Amino acid sequence: MLHIIDDEEVIRDSLAWLARSRAIPAKAYESGEAFLATLEGTISFDPDGECVLLDIRMPDISGIALFDALHARGLTHRMPVIFLTGHGDVPMAVDTLKRGAFDFFEKPFNDNKLMDRVQEALAASQQAGAAAAVHSRLAALSAREREVLDLVLDGKMNKVIADKLGISMRTVEVHRSNIFDKMNVKTAVELARLLK
Repeated sequence: MLHIIDDEEVIRDSLAWLARSRAIPAKAYESGEAFLATLEGTISFDPDGECVLLDIRMPDISGIALFDALHARGLTHRMPVIFLTGHGDVPMAVDTLKRGAFDFFEKPFNDNKLMDRVQEALAASQQAGAAAAVHSRLAALSAREREVLDLVLDGKMNKVIADKLGISMRTVEVHRSNIFDKMNVKTAVELARLLK
């Protein structure tokens, strides 16, 4: 999902049309406050990725202030921000990029280059979402399951794991089964691929 935040309706409409031309779903917001209000009710992220196209100069809350709010909430990895401005300068661009913005475009911009970067930001968001899902699954493992997981990843057989941890082979099998269920994999090879 592409989130377009700009106080100029003509810009919002044209960016939404550009996104649709690339089959990218888009939502437009006339202000940072409107965007933050929708974020308050949303906890889940689009599995296809999310990106924010953000005008720097807007009334009430500026693009920079909105970016800072997203950054403070830890959302900029899941929602990469591409700044748009008609008044930007090189120091402002460098500063936003150093602080984690995905990119910075000055108006007028090349439509194709902008949409290419949006697609790259969506892909980065999707990867960040997948990594967060794996991290969440790992966090669901018990301490003993983590020990078994490490030994499975080292290529150890159940008997060796049982001996090393001082537990029965049946207990290792139960832990191994629980690990595969929680990590949503069927084999040790899939598990290794997921965690590489």
